[in-house]
Amino acid sequence: VDELILMREEQLGILLSLLFYKMLGFLRHPLVVTADINLNVVALTGVGLLSRLWRLTYPRAVVFDEVYYGQYISFYMKRIFFLDDSGPPFGHMLLALGGYLGGFDGNFLWNRIGAEYSSNVPVWSLRLLPALAGAFLVPMAYQIVLELNFSHCAAMGAALLVLIENALITQSRLILLESVLIFFNLLSVLSYLKFSNLQKHSPFSPSWWFWLMLTGVACSCAVGIKYMGVFTYLLVLSIAAVHAWHLIGDQTLSNVCVFCHLLARTVALLIIPILTYLLFFYVHLILLYRSGPHDQIMSSAFQASLEGGLARITRGQPLEVAYGSQVTLRSVFGKPMPCWLHSHQNTYPMIYENGRGSSHQQQVTCYPFKDVNNWWIVKDPGRHQLVVGNPPRPIRHGDIVQLVHGMTTRLLNTHDVAAPLSPHSQEVSCYIDYNISMPAQNLWRLEIVNRESDTDVWKTIMSEVRFVHVNTSAILKLSGAHLPDWGFRQLEVVGEKLSRGFHESMVWNVEEHRYGKSQEQKERELELHSPTQVDISRNLSFMARFSELQWRMLTLRTDDSEHKYSSTPLEWVTLDTNIAYWLHPRTSAQIHLLGNITIWASASLAMVTYALLFFWYLLRRRRSIRDLPEDCWLRWVLAGALCCGGWAVNYLPFFMMEKTLFLYHYLPALTFQIILLPVVLQHVNDHLCRSQLQRSVFSALVVAWYSSACHVFNTLRPLTYGDTPLSPSELRALRWRDSWDILIRKY
Repeated sequence: VDELILMREEQLGILLSLLFYKMLGFLRHPLVVTADINLNVVALTGVGLLSRLWRLTYPRAVVFDEVYYGQYISFYMKRIFFLDDSGPPFGHMLLALGGYLGGFDGNFLWNRIGAEYSSNVPVWSLRLLPALAGAFLVPMAYQIVLELNFSHCAAMGAALLVLIENALITQSRLILLESVLIFFNLLSVLSYLKFSNLQKHSPFSPSWWFWLMLTGVACSCAVGIKYMGVFTYLLVLSIAAVHAWHLIGDQTLSNVCVFCHLLARTVALLIIPILTYLLFFYVHLILLYRSGPHDQIMSSAFQASLEGGLARITRGQPLEVAYGSQVTLRSVFGKPMPCWLHSHQNTYPMIYENGRGSSHQQQVTCYPFKDVNNWWIVKDPGRHQLVVGNPPRPIRHGDIVQLVHGMTTRLLNTHDVAAPLSPHSQEVSCYIDYNISMPAQNLWRLEIVNRESDTDVWKTIMSEVRFVHVNTSAILKLSGAHLPDWGFRQLEVVGEKLSRGFHESMVWNVEEHRYGKSQEQKERELELHSPTQVDISRNLSFMARFSELQWRMLTLRTDDSEHKYSSTPLEWVTLDTNIAYWLHPRTSAQIHLLGNITIWASASLAMVTYALLFFWYLLRRRRSIRDLPEDCWLRWVLAGALCCGGWAVNYLPFFMMEKTLFLYHYLPALTFQIILLPVVLQHVNDHLCRSQLQRSVFSALVVAWYSSACHVFNTLRPLTYGDTPLSPSELRALRWRDSWDILIRKY
């Protein structure tokens, strides 16, 4: 045993000695770290930053849509809730981040274009993130063309075209979101190309995972900025699906390996984007916890979850509605505007304008403002009491109730009389006894729409209910039509037959609620809220708030009136339109969204050329004529799928949109066209120019063409940066198209 122990000790000593000598050998040599730096990317990034950041604080005034986005930045700074139907909140949060980093307190009145920024507004910080996004488009265009396996010369051409495109420069130097949207569009494409190229030689490596995950995150960010980003996301998903289909057919891979590949793509391109998208709304709702001007659009439950506003009004409300409760009933539909069930002493006219007669009963409407006439008392038909008993008797699904108008004490009624503006529906009124053959029909059956069981109790804010008329089976409904002047332009309420089916306009919820304590009318009007029994706001989960906010964003339609600088998609391609962004208050210096007309025309021509060549090659391949080697053909197809597809998905949907459109909506599509342009030029040079002479002539033409693009950029530069006053004659000389609105002062 002792000998064995000695042998083990000797072996351990030998190992330690070897390790020591190895360490000495390691220390004798310097530690060397090598880095592969592409100087082209460094140079392009530098000039991109210079073009976008130069004099970024000029002009120190509100420029065009900065008046629109600036309001939301102020809301973020003050933690005030808002709703914007233009897209999810990620883009607004990025702009607000610039304000936060610059110490902006949100105190600025964004009320008009051209207003001078006060000293507390960090203009440079607010414009920084869009400018950085615009600057990084230059090296990203270079990298995308390289990843498509085209030459450095073609990649440099794409980057330089993005660099000198006037409209891209203008849009990225202001508090706007198009440059950020384009950045994430290109980032998703670039990430997927890098991932796809790594798939060939190093799958499941750290780099492979990084670029795959980044693809999903970038796609989610694009969607999170504007809904248009979803089309680029679908384009990337489509290409990934085609590649996955080919992967399934690869016989060199085992079934387990194929399953792992598909699972990785599902997680990175589907699950990660969904979780990231939810994260945007989660942060958005955490930041905006205070009541704001857009609360009325949201449901009562959502409003009650915000600090102040309805949450302040409803604090201390009883949760369960009981016989004798005093309530306000809000229409869940919220269209054409949020409103509350309302009545007043005025009656329906005896005869309407069209000669039809009415019941001449007390009017019942839906009123879009808080008012004392919105209060109703829920009465037990079998008792005369208008107060809550002790203990309270809660109302359940299926119970029969009467609704007594609080100020006039008349009961809600409907009967077989045509409604004022909806003759196919029944008139709803508060019953007046005229001692004629028209008895009261004021019994209503309560139906809780979102109940979990048939014994559910009617709850404040949380329960969505319908009132079904016992006599006629009509349902209390908001028609949405505005009554004439005799109805004070308030919204019509009708009794809709059940046979017409369910609609959200038939649903109501209790917003304000208190337990009635006095039978005397005057004392009843002065009653206060009862002590708190439950904190209602805690019952609304994040997913419930997210679902409602997302639905409102998708369905909210603002009044898109015609704008002076609005345009149609057909005008974008030919650059027949421009937008005057800003005019100096004293000089003729001005900023216009105006594209480099040489680049725009060439990009469109390049796409047409690509399409013609693609179909020509496709027809010849059908006849077994291979003009291109297989690797060149696949490279050509992938470039077209990304660039032509990117143009199509970011342009064609605008033809189906019923909203006010502007020239800047075309910029994401244009960027894909610009990237395609040097790809087509290289293809013509490599495969269509047969001789060296032809290649030399073609190269000379390309140089001349690019020089003309640089000349156009330099000519339009005063309108891009707005830092140079121009004389009236110089401005007229820049009006190359009659449709361009160049502003000329009259002195």
